[in-house]
Amino acid sequence: MGMMSEFKSFAMKGNVVDMAVGVVIGAAFGKVVTSLVNDVIMPPIGVLIGGVDFSDLSFTIQEATADAAAVTINWGSTAQTILNFIIIAFAIFMVVKGMNKMKKKEEEKPAEPAKPSNEEVLLTEIRDALKNK
Repeated sequence: MGMMSEFKSFAMKGNVVDMAVGVVIGAAFGKVVTSLVNDVIMPPIGVLIGGVDFSDLSFTIQEATADAAAVTINWGSTAQTILNFIIIAFAIFMVVKGMNKMKKKEEEKPAEPAKPSNEEVLLTEIRDALKNK
């Protein structure tokens, strides 16, 4: 049973749970961005370049023959993937920038002066009383 309790303490550490949440949210965010690029951004760009579906854009290296399929470089789907990456990277950059700004504001807050301890207050009163005599 020692291994199970050790595994439980490992799995329940804050860093592991935070990382798991981050991975799940990141995967969902990636799907949203992929849909945004494929369904919202690329269709108008395709219309602008002549009504072409970007995922169908390719460069043919070798035409198809009776014995072999065509050899193509599918640069359209690669362009969509690069655009996905740029949008995700920019969104993450903005989140990190915002978090750094919040952290900087927190560090800039002036520290309140520490209140003197009871002993210091008592010693100050004794000193002042002795001065006044």
